[in-house]
Parts: sequence; structure tokens; C-alpha cells
Amino acid sequence: MKDKFYQYIQDLQDSITSKLEEIDGKAKFQQDIWKRPEGGGGRTRVIENGSVFEKGGVNISGVHGKLPKSMQAYFNVGDVDFFACGLSLVLHPKNPMVPTVHANWRYFEMYDEDGKIIDQWYGGGQDLTPYYLFEEDAKHFHQTCKTACDKHNSEFYSNYKKRCDEYFYNAHRNEGRGVGGLFFDYCKASADMSMEHWYNFVTEVGDSFLDAYVPIVEMRKDLQYTQANRDWQEIRRGRYVEFNLVHDKGTLFGLKTNGRIESILMSLPPHVQWVYDHHPEAGSVEEKLIEVLKNPKDWV
Repeated sequence: MKDKFYQYIQDLQDSITSKLEEIDGKAKFQQDIWKRPEGGGGRTRVIENGSVFEKGGVNISGVHGKLPKSMQAYFNVGDVDFFACGLSLVLHPKNPMVPTVHANWRYFEMYDEDGKIIDQWYGGGQDLTPYYLFEEDAKHFHQTCKTACDKHNSEFYSNYKKRCDEYFYNAHRNEGRGVGGLFFDYCKASADMSMEHWYNFVTEVGDSFLDAYVPIVEMRKDLQYTQANRDWQEIRRGRYVEFNLVHDKGTLFGLKTNGRIESILMSLPPHVQWVYDHHPEAGSVEEKLIEVLKNPKDWV
């Protein structure tokens, strides 16, 4: 299973980065192959200063070894070995009318002293963070997520959409990070779903990513914008940074397992503002976005 999924994310990384380079038309992904001293490594690809993408990364990793003490306590286990692999991506477009997007698909195994698998699960999802709300974009993104989910279980979309709204939430701001999408974790074998079934579901969602995001980029990337629009984008990016550094479990896991810091912090945008006690103008389109972030909608 781990070899099969790791091959899948390598292929998916290739297809996503090649399509994004085609859309950008200017910048290319810079690639770093890295090794983790404790075991494993990864392939980081970063795009910067493009005509469409100001900064983005599409990274894969497969790491293994002894589970660190800090994570033993988190998972409530003793001395065990682990294997974890996944693809993680974040794209910060230049034009404020194009939303930021994040996605992650991952697989985890733990082993006893004899090398036998004692636990295994899948996790992942994809979510959209607009700076200016085009409702048709949110509907398209969510419909694509729902279509992928419905092929496997009619309850997946509503369950994982709700979890996404709950997870990507800046509790200290009382607002969502974006308009959501899907979030699922600890997807384990059961009477209803074998690990093979989970593999098929997760890869279905992974394969849907470009369909969910690319049409939005192509529709918005050439829209006109002002410096005021840019300032708002950078203020909202600050909230994105706050979530990743304060609440995100993936960032925490990477930091606590001696992950590669450049890959972990790749998700942070290049230009950000923190303005003291900032509030959008009453009745503005910026305020409309905040209202939706404070009260998640059912988009489909």
C-alpha cells in the first residue's frame, strides 16, 4: 500500500506542476531532492514570481524511522516505527481576484518491533481561500469535491465539508480561513471500507484537484485590480499565516519530526500585512467575504 500510494503522489506531482507551469507561462518550478537523516526524504518543487503564481509549492515526501517521543505522546503509543508519505501543495496567485488554494493527500503506517503494521490510515483534502468572493467559484470548487466524494459514499461530501469548515478555522479570530472544501483524517479499514477502498477514494479526490481549481484561475487571472485590492489580499494572507503557524497539525507534525523546514514553511506567502485592528468598510465586497467566513455556507 505505501509503495503504491507513494508512486501515485509522484505521478500526481508531475501532472499538477506541468499544468501549473502551462497556466503561468513564465515561471518554472525549481526542484529540490532532499534526504532526511533519520530516514526517507522528498521532492520539493517551488514556483516564484510568475505571471500568475506569486509563490507556490507542490511537495512530496516519504519519511520513516522511529516515531519521536513528542509524537508518541500525541498518538498515545510507545516506541514504534512509522512511515508517512504525502503530497502537499499551496498556491498563492498574484492577482487578488484569484483565490489561494491548499491541498494535501497523505498515508501513515506504524509498526511493532517485528515490523508488523499495527495501524494505518489515510488523510487529506483540498480547500479554497478567496480574497474576493465570487460565489460561482466556490460553488464550482465544492461541486467538484462533491462529485468525487459521491462516487464512493453519498455521505462523504457533507461529512468532510463540515470537518473542513471546523478544521480550517482561526478560533482566535472567530472566522474561517477560507470557503472550505474537504478535510478527512484517520481513514482506516472497517467493515464498510477496506484500505484499498480508501486508496481509491483518496486518489479520486487527488485526481479532481486540477478540475476544481484550474477553471477558476483561468477565469480570474486577467481581471483588473488596484493597489487597495492588493493591500486587502496581503492583510488576508496574514490570517492564512496565523492559521498555519498556530493551528495546523501538518506544520506541527513536520516541526516535531525534524522535517525539512523549507518544505514545511513553503506554504507561507511572500508578501503579507498585519494592520492594527483592521476592519473592512461597511457594505463593501471585502466585508461580504468576512461575513461568509464567519458563517460557513452550503455551496452545493
